[in-house]
Amino acid sequence: MRTDGGGKPDAAVVRDALGVGVAVGLSGFAFGVTSAGSGLTVLQTCVLSLLVFTGASQFALVGALAAGGNPFTAAAGAFFLGVRNAFYGLRLSQLLALPRAVRPLAAQWVIDETTAVTLAQPTRRAARIGFTVTGLTLYTLWNLTTLLGALGAEALGDTRAWGLDAAGPAVFLALLAPMLKTATERAVAALAVLLGLGLLPVLPAGVPVLAAGLAAPAVLYLKGRRGDGARDDVREGDR
Repeated sequence: MRTDGGGKPDAAVVRDALGVGVAVGLSGFAFGVTSAGSGLTVLQTCVLSLLVFTGASQFALVGALAAGGNPFTAAAGAFFLGVRNAFYGLRLSQLLALPRAVRPLAAQWVIDETTAVTLAQPTRRAARIGFTVTGLTLYTLWNLTTLLGALGAEALGDTRAWGLDAAGPAVFLALLAPMLKTATERAVAALAVLLGLGLLPVLPAGVPVLAAGLAAPAVLYLKGRRGDGARDDVREGDR
């Protein structure tokens, strides 16, 4: 069995990548249902998954539209959620060192899951395998299940009558929860929820999502202030 030179067999990398790709790819069904329930057509829903291909941004967009939000506000919220992928790309471009010709195609697969699998590998060979298998599996399944979800929602009619309008947010929270590993990340998530829910009754649909984005800089600022205060106390004690 061939290994990547770091002691990890290629088969193990493929297995891990497939596990992530299949598990997350199936949640495209929830997006298809949510998108169709928000008023988008099957074609519009499928184009979103084909071209945007970042779950959090897609859910944010259709969620804001379903709540009656302005399309430009909804798109702005989705855009800011997707900005993180640009930072992933900076790191992955160095790690993968792909040929220049394939980089534009690979950029379409730079999302949370492919980044996580890639960064977990010990060598460049394993990273390339992990990125490719995760991206291909996830992209294929996400788009296929998006189509199935949209067609199913169209056949059912009003998804709210079946309670399927909650599928998107539920899946999004299920994907997010395991990523909150530190106290800072949990504080950011908690403050974002408070801002989003607290401002929902008083701001137009879609705007609370943008406001919730302020949670990260606010928490980091307070953390920095606390660290400065602790260092000042240490200096005072030394005197």
